[in-house]
Amino acid sequence: MGSTLEYLVRKPSVELEKNPAIFLIHGYGSNEEDLFSFANELPNDHYVFSLRACFEMGYNSYAWYAINFEAEPEHRMDVAQSITSREKIRERVRQLQIEYSLDTNKITLMGFSQGAVLSWALALSYPNEFSRVVAMSGYIEPKTIEETEESHTNIKAYMSHGTSDMVIPIAWARQSQNEYRKRAIDVKYEEFPVGHTVSMENFQSIKEWLTKSI
Repeated sequence: MGSTLEYLVRKPSVELEKNPAIFLIHGYGSNEEDLFSFANELPNDHYVFSLRACFEMGYNSYAWYAINFEAEPEHRMDVAQSITSREKIRERVRQLQIEYSLDTNKITLMGFSQGAVLSWALALSYPNEFSRVVAMSGYIEPKTIEETEESHTNIKAYMSHGTSDMVIPIAWARQSQNEYRKRAIDVKYEEFPVGHTVSMENFQSIKEWLTKSI
């Protein structure tokens, strides 16, 4: 497990004194190259960083936390590893904010599956540090969140899920509404007739939301 997360970067077409940034957080068993395929479709005034998870599973395969697929659903995730990853992502974001002179008030987390779980964990734990969340095929897991008295009302979020998802049940995504509603977070939630993936229609909706929420 590396002390500093590896990453890929796409620079903005116009560099401002302080550019906003999007951090891509991949899913279980993947790597930083996966979501980076989205990079050139994302707002061109943003830096786009794609982070590699810290737990190696095999060649070019990484995870943010271990999953025991034989355990009961509520005990499948390694919570300690998820919190370790949450803090490593936060640390890496802070480092890159300094290195690239980023606008610290305009940081977006964009995660798929495990990456979506951790995007929510970061934003709900540190609402003053992350203003936007794009959570694809994930859910809110309270065990990954450091409870805070800080307001969450500054956060804007987009959440999507496939109605035929066999990896993360859509019921988990729907239950997450209880978590973001009690925190009064502005969330656009959409469902698509797909499995554990992001369809072209879904991605177009994400791009539209990002443009409007800037």
